Amino acid sequence: MKARSKARAAARLAAVQALYQRDMEGTALERLLDEFHQHRLGAEIEGDQYADAEVAFFDDIVKGVAARRDEIDGHLTAKLAEGWKVERLDKTMLQILRAGAFELIARTDVPTGSVISEYVDVAHAFFEAREAKFVNGVLDAVAKVVRS
Repeated sequence: MKARSKARAAARLAAVQALYQRDMEGTALERLLDEFHQHRLGAEIEGDQYADAEVAFFDDIVKGVAARRDEIDGHLTAKLAEGWKVERLDKTMLQILRAGAFELIARTDVPTGSVISEYVDVAHAFFEAREAKFVNGVLDAVAKVVRS
């Protein structure tokens, strides 16, 4: 894997973690970004080395999801099974889908296939294959709408 794609993969994973923390604790956006810049991105925590992440890319995802959350959730809700709302999703799953949907909507510089496969990889860090397939299906459906 090239250094840039490794740094972007690390940024995506960190963005999902930051969005999860913000959702659970209500951490202010600037404080959250600062905490990740200072202590998480590229740091070693309890013996785990965190990969150097592309900081600007991380910031763009976290800030973008925060700014466009209602729009993103609308796209996700439209692709969930009838009667399902984003609030019913696992909290980590929701952040993976939000980050992926944001990239599909706003980061047209990143190819659709790359966005989807990267977030399927993020899903594999937290879930089994079934959930990763769910991420693939939802993001593919969102992509057909926002990138047509």
